[in-house]
Amino acid sequence: MAFKFEHVNVVVFNDIMRHTIHSTQILREISKNPSISQRELAQKNRISLGKVNYAIKSLIEKGYVKIHNFSESKNKKHYMYVLTPAGMYQKAKLTAIFLKWKMDEYERLKKEIEELKKDMD
Repeated sequence: MAFKFEHVNVVVFNDIMRHTIHSTQILREISKNPSISQRELAQKNRISLGKVNYAIKSLIEKGYVKIHNFSESKNKKHYMYVLTPAGMYQKAKLTAIFLKWKMDEYERLKKEIEELKKDMD
C-alpha cells in the first residue's frame, strides 16, 4: 500500500512539474511576443494546442494574463496576451524555480556521468 501511495505522489509531482513547465514557457513566450498565437505557442514548446488553450485559460483565471482582441483586425480570432503585474511576478517566480530545478538536474547528471566514467576504468 505504501508503494502505491508513493507512486501516486510521484505521478502527482510529475503532473505538477509538467504544468509548471508549460505555464513558465507560456508566460515567457507571451512576455516576449504578446501577439503570439496559441498554435505558435504549441509548436515552439512542443505541446498540444489543447494544453496551450487549457494553460492560457488557467493563467487568465488566476489573473496572470489578460486577453485583448484586435477590434480593427479582419481576423477576430487574433488576440494579444498581456501579462498583468501578478503575471510578471509569477513568471519571475516560476522562472527561478525552473532554473533551480534545471541546475539541480545538471549537477545530478554531472555526478552520474563521473560515476559512469569511473565504472568504465
